[in-house]
Parts: sequence; structure tokens; C-alpha cells
Amino acid sequence: MRSRNIPTNKINLRLILVSGKTKEFLFRPSDSAGDIAQTVFEKWPEDWAEEAVAKAENLRLIYQGRFLQSNVTLRALGLPFGKTTVMHLVLRENLPEPNSQDQRQKSEGGRCSCCSASCCIL
Repeated sequence: MRSRNIPTNKINLRLILVSGKTKEFLFRPSDSAGDIAQTVFEKWPEDWAEEAVAKAENLRLIYQGRFLQSNVTLRALGLPFGKTTVMHLVLRENLPEPNSQDQRQKSEGGRCSCCSASCCIL
């Protein structure tokens, strides 16, 4: 990876797709996860064409193993200014949507219909 001069008032995000492709983008500390998704969508890299999505809302950021809510800012995450931080960018279209059985299991305290145990899907 190339080394770059990062302004001390910006945060450099290295975004990694599931495919392993990476790109770096500069953001302000006040930018939210929603702002980042919109910017990445608008400046979608040409070499990511195979993973393109229909709208910015289909992009989700993962930082330290957690999906970021669209309103959380980089400042709120305590990211260092003038440095590079790595996040994963997930295409929401590829994430499974909960079905009615999932909702029923939640209302039944996590009981699985296939057995009497509580199941956890990771």
C-alpha cells in the first residue's frame, strides 16, 4: 500500500469489501456513516464495478465488528485525525433479511422450532 500525507484535520478510511478490494477516502470528523456511504456511492471506484449497488442506503460500514448506525460520526467513534482507519464496507443487498420465523423466534424468547434449544445464528 502506498503511503500518503493525510491532513491533520481529516480521517483517512481504508474501506475493504468482502471481495478483498480496498480503497481509501478522506473524511471530516463530523461525517457520519450515512455521509460516508453517500460519498462512496457517488465516487464508486471503477475497479469496484462488479460490486456496485443501486443506492447508498445499501451500503453498511463495519467498525470493530459492529455495524455502524447511519447517524454515528467519525468523531464519536474516537478515530484519530491524520491517520488511517480500516473499516469494512458491506453491500446490504447481499445480507439476508429476517423472515417471519426469525420474528416468531424472537417473540418466543429465542426458541427454535426445530428443537427445544435456543439457537443463535452468527
